[in-house]
Amino acid sequence: MTLEGKITLITGASVGIGKAIAQLFARKGAQIALNYRSDRSVAERTLNSLEGKSHILAHGDISNPASAQNLVETVVNGFGRLDVLVNNAGIFINHPIKNVAYEQWLSAWNLTLGTNLLGAANVSYWAVQAMLKNNGGRIVNISSRGAFRGEPDSPAYGASKAGMNAMSQSLAKALAPLNILVFAVAPGFVSTERILSKHTPEQVKELSSQSPLGRMTSPDEVAEAVLFLATAAPPAMTGSITDVNGASYLRT
Repeated sequence: MTLEGKITLITGASVGIGKAIAQLFARKGAQIALNYRSDRSVAERTLNSLEGKSHILAHGDISNPASAQNLVETVVNGFGRLDVLVNNAGIFINHPIKNVAYEQWLSAWNLTLGTNLLGAANVSYWAVQAMLKNNGGRIVNISSRGAFRGEPDSPAYGASKAGMNAMSQSLAKALAPLNILVFAVAPGFVSTERILSKHTPEQVKELSSQSPLGRMTSPDEVAEAVLFLATAAPPAMTGSITDVNGASYLRT
């Protein structure tokens, strides 16, 4: 599977899953536009870790419509086109309905939907406009098993990822005749630095036990799934949602 010369925009690519995707795609020959929102120094370290030299930083808050448009324009102006979009940026806010004030509840919904769903929609719109000028492309959206099983302490997160799945399938139908394929990947718990740092060893053990593999999914495993969808997946797979959760949640 190669991405040689493919221009790829990855949102939220400084750390975690996004970083793993950027590193793998770069090894496969892609030219990366590495999006970050706030910490430029972290983004620069990730950029410097990528194989190859034709990569750029692309600052932008995707929840802001103007910023999302500028983000895609930065990529197109820098590289001349856009071949692959990975909508990875996302946030997770705990807001259990029985324990938070309404103001906190509303804020969590607005922030979560604004980034996870509307942000992805913002970037997708402008990415599609660019891909149409290039006779096609591929979009891979990073969803979550929470879209299917529910997230009791973060209902906005579960709802945002369910919305992302619906958006993925709707766009897959709309864009297939235009040679733009759209996929989603739904991980479970992933052993990112953030997850490992926010949980005790006992909690990590419990989270790992949710999978019969006895561990969490690694960021590299998610990246491998995204690579397949961005390259070798046959067109008939467009609209599919690929579970990458180590059988921790099975759906029919």
